[in-house]
Amino acid sequence: MGAHLGVAEATLPPTASEVRAVLLRLQHELYIAQSEIAAAPPASPPTHRIEERQVRRIEAELDYYTSMIEPLRSFVLPRGSPAGAQLHVCRAVARRAERALWSLHRESPQRAELLQWANRLSDLLFALALSVNKLEGVGEVAPDYTV
Repeated sequence: MGAHLGVAEATLPPTASEVRAVLLRLQHELYIAQSEIAAAPPASPPTHRIEERQVRRIEAELDYYTSMIEPLRSFVLPRGSPAGAQLHVCRAVARRAERALWSLHRESPQRAELLQWANRLSDLLFALALSVNKLEGVGEVAPDYTV
């Protein structure tokens, strides 16, 4: 996941410095989340954990980037500019990781903040993909169900 975020960051246009900062921070938070997941009992709790402030920040960013795009009237194909398409890949990987985290949660309960953060991460990455596509002048394409 972290490497995908790095590729997305590397493909951003120079005008997307705000998104670049968000992706860098998400890479750092991902390491925090991974260390929390890896420190399963009976290991001692990790020094750093995903906290409520990180969940609130990701939700605020989700609201901000969602407000920058047109409301969707249908599903959209995961495509667009190079950065937008890579952010769609990040979203898919984040969603798959969230499902794996929930499977782990059934066997080894995880903290609510970590589960919330993982859930909101994929939503934020989707909003970032659409925002970057808009910034780069690439329109979204709805699926054609008649092909």
